[in-house]
Amino acid sequence: MRLAVWSGPRNLSTAMMYAFGHREDFTAVDEPFYAAYLAKTGLQHPMGDQILASQPTDPEEVIRDLLAPSPKEHVYHKHMSQHMIDGVPRGFIEDCTNVFLIRHPARVVASFSAKYDNVTLESIGFVQQHELCTQLTDKGMPAIVVDSADIRRNPEASLRALCAAIDLPFDPAMLSWPAGPHPDDGIWAAHWYGAVHKSSGFAGEEGPLPDVPDELQHLVDGAMPHYLSMRERLLAIT
Repeated sequence: MRLAVWSGPRNLSTAMMYAFGHREDFTAVDEPFYAAYLAKTGLQHPMGDQILASQPTDPEEVIRDLLAPSPKEHVYHKHMSQHMIDGVPRGFIEDCTNVFLIRHPARVVASFSAKYDNVTLESIGFVQQHELCTQLTDKGMPAIVVDSADIRRNPEASLRALCAAIDLPFDPAMLSWPAGPHPDDGIWAAHWYGAVHKSSGFAGEEGPLPDVPDELQHLVDGAMPHYLSMRERLLAIT
């Protein structure tokens, strides 16, 4: 199985990669389009030069690598939806099992803006994530949606439901992992993964929605229709 999990920034994506990567039958790939995204946009990100040197910058080469045979039975693709810009082909997702990991826009905006300046609607990925989901559903293909709030509220029930939805046996190893850096981490982990490196499992349930500064509220408003539309397909957790 090629399990492509589509998230935006600050949304349990690394913890989910660790959960699946802790299974004996999975290997994982961390944000394979990051260097291609930086090369095409010219954006200046923390550790940008190291990122560009660490990965292919040609999206076609990235796709060939993603669709190549895996050293283990299954492979987990941790994708950032905002990397799917013009010029990055999207047809390859139809050769993968696709899961869409969503989070309330107010939480994403508040968390991401604390780590990165000049946040835009494009940089938080809701539009692209929704487009990818629609690409599949318009063709009658599966597009499984899970909310990070459900995972944090009840990790075992959520992961059991997700595994059942993708026809994969649940493995209790997914519920915890060793603290510290992980072998599947991208080179950018030193800047972005500090909190998750201190963890050995999923964080607990989140509190009330954060206050978003007035000057960033338009990002929440712009993302909300895409979030709500994807929530209509939300996987039931029992």
